[in-house]
Amino acid sequence: MSTDLQDEGLLHRIVETALREDIGTGDVTSESTIPANATGNAIFLAKQSGIFSGAEILRFTFAMIDPSLVLNQLVFDGDRITAGETIATLDGSVRSILSGERTALNFIQRMSGIASLTRQYVDAVEGTGAKIIDTRKTVPGLRVLDKKAVRDGGGANHRFGLDEMVLIKDNHVAAAGGITGAIKACKEHLASRATQLKIEVETTSLQQVEECLCCGGIDRIMLDNYDLATMREAVKCIDRAVEVEASGGITLSTVRSVAETGVDFISVGALTHSPKALDISLEITS
Repeated sequence: MSTDLQDEGLLHRIVETALREDIGTGDVTSESTIPANATGNAIFLAKQSGIFSGAEILRFTFAMIDPSLVLNQLVFDGDRITAGETIATLDGSVRSILSGERTALNFIQRMSGIASLTRQYVDAVEGTGAKIIDTRKTVPGLRVLDKKAVRDGGGANHRFGLDEMVLIKDNHVAAAGGITGAIKACKEHLASRATQLKIEVETTSLQQVEECLCCGGIDRIMLDNYDLATMREAVKCIDRAVEVEASGGITLSTVRSVAETGVDFISVGALTHSPKALDISLEITS
């Protein structure tokens, strides 16, 4: 599945579900306090600094609420924003603006939080050659948005779903009776389907790394929860025969040291499973 937000059918389903959840049968507060013909202006205001993400979902949300609303985007995906900066302006029906306020903010606050956290990791490994990548630890139904936000923060995406790449993990190894058996079965399965997919294998020891290299025919080895000394030894052992990914409990305080071991990729689940929403507000200005 593509992570491209140009899939308007997908965006429609995401936004429609969110609006139905929030508005229900109607915004009774706005309908009871604001005249139906009242028009006004609003701004989206950054309350803290970070990286903005979510321009397309912001546009799409208000277009579904009320196509007559006029959104003027001043900041775009991947841009740095500072506290007090206006991100976008919105003109039109006040009822429509307020009906879409919470849903729109939920989207862009989360996406901007992911992008901002990702940029911190990317900046932390600058100059090492290591790439920061995400995982599948995303909000169900919102993966396309979460992974877009990672890209906006300067990171890269790992596989979108289970059909895009083979990743043999510990449970696959256990069920197959070992790494060698799992790799062999995987290669036979792909060959039987005349399918070419990248194959990655998760390892937890140098012995497993060596076993992967002996099997051959794989594209990437994951070093899961290795200490730095063992990680350096594994990278040396692999010697660029395949790509190397570090994973497991990596934080902003440790990511630079991990990158300096020579790994190609560092996967960080926290980018999408534990981001802090960036503080953005909507304010009626007239």
